[in-house]
Amino acid sequence: MSGRIVLFGATGYTGDLTARALVDRGVRPVLAARGADRLERLAADLGGLETRIADVARPETLRDLVGAGDVLVSTVGPFVRLGEPAVTAAIAAGAHYLDSTGEGPFIREVFERHGPAAAAAGCGLLTAFGYDWVPGNLAAALALREAGASATRVDVGYFLTGRTGAGAASGGTRASVLGIVLARGYAFRGGRLVAEAPARHVRVFDTGDGRREEAVSVASSEAFVLPRLHPGLRDVGVHLGWAGSLSRGVQAMSAGTALLGRIPGAHAAVGAALRPLAPGSTGGPDAEARAPVGSLVVAEAFDARGTQLAAVRLRGVNPYDFTAAILAWGAERAAAGDLRGTGALGPVDGFGLEVLERGCAEAGLPRA
Repeated sequence: MSGRIVLFGATGYTGDLTARALVDRGVRPVLAARGADRLERLAADLGGLETRIADVARPETLRDLVGAGDVLVSTVGPFVRLGEPAVTAAIAAGAHYLDSTGEGPFIREVFERHGPAAAAAGCGLLTAFGYDWVPGNLAAALALREAGASATRVDVGYFLTGRTGAGAASGGTRASVLGIVLARGYAFRGGRLVAEAPARHVRVFDTGDGRREEAVSVASSEAFVLPRLHPGLRDVGVHLGWAGSLSRGVQAMSAGTALLGRIPGAHAAVGAALRPLAPGSTGGPDAEARAPVGSLVVAEAFDARGTQLAAVRLRGVNPYDFTAAILAWGAERAAAGDLRGTGALGPVDGFGLEVLERGCAEAGLPRA
């Protein structure tokens, strides 16, 4: 018997898209959010779905949302500030958990702090189960499988394609990106997880269509997941190419922020000064604005001498559309009992490589 799917943050930008993607799959999720009016309107628009009021400021309202075997999907961010109550509520109930974060510090909390508790409770945690960072996990795992045991390094790049502009990102995304730039980052280097400032490295990728694009290094779930899938890995580099030719400028800004962080109170002051530029959930691009913007994810595997052994590219739909579709796909499969483990899971070890590849293609990002 399938568990219920509860979508927390249903009235936000990503939450609304995910609710519609679930309904498109024939699923009738329970919609949860802190505001009744917008929640009831969305529920009515989607055919009269059940609703619940829940707020991170009142953790007990989240604990009442799910029971053992249910699935809690959270799209409430920025996750570093607002994400923990949903994770702890799922673990306390023995419910599986998925979220849409891309924020490295929160991902690390899920893997290092919440994972053991989830394993003891018999439930699975699938953090960062959206465009950040499912496609890179898949592309890298495919490249490593093709490269074989001699692969010791894998690099992943995330890029936008088509017509992009200032309106391509939602308010929630801008808030998360700000958090990433200001956060204390990490990476998997030399066979271990190490501290590393965001945008420490700028890497150039071959996009496969005659272009070479720059991207800056970021903290991601790949740093935790890929080494346990491929024990011979020594280095995992994940890079975000949304800044394009401005990548060097992002690198300089991140380095300056790291230097300021050594001055007491300076880090918080920079964050407060920049926060009006990224206030959080303020809506995002509509379907017409999303349509011209697509996604490209590149993974390249290398041996210890730096020889490239394999390259895999995924190409497809807008990142927001993919996030909603893959969250709906993952939640449905988790509710049906298809998760292959407990604790903090990655996309590949959670569902298996072949199943995940089919799921990503179904969600709009097939192998190019």
